[in-house]
Amino acid sequence: MKRVMVFGVFDGIHAGHRAFFKEAKALGDYLIAVVAPDHIVEHLKGKLPAVDIGWRLEALKTEDNVDEVVMGDEELGTWEIVKKYRPAVVALGYDQKLLKKDLEKWLKDFDWDLEIKVMSAHEPNTFHSSLRK
Repeated sequence: MKRVMVFGVFDGIHAGHRAFFKEAKALGDYLIAVVAPDHIVEHLKGKLPAVDIGWRLEALKTEDNVDEVVMGDEELGTWEIVKKYRPAVVALGYDQKLLKKDLEKWLKDFDWDLEIKVMSAHEPNTFHSSLRK
């Protein structure tokens, strides 16, 4: 089974997320969605998500193309969740440039082949989470 992993805040699922999940799932057989804990979101974005981690986890469990939903690492940059699940592919959103850069630094430390793929944007001027209130 080829596992694919995606990362995000997923603070209100929208059509952009659904397009992201569909494109990522096409890269393998099993899609794992990793949801950023509230304190990590606050650190990265300077504000808490609109909805708490429990709601965000539950909301993703009902999404087509998402096979498993897990909470992300409690500490940035440890990549423990990646080490635990050992995906073949990490699919990143078109706007997750910093995440990609950090993950690339860790590739040499993983003892399996991990491919990083960047997904295409789906109407980014309409569906980017930072535009939605």
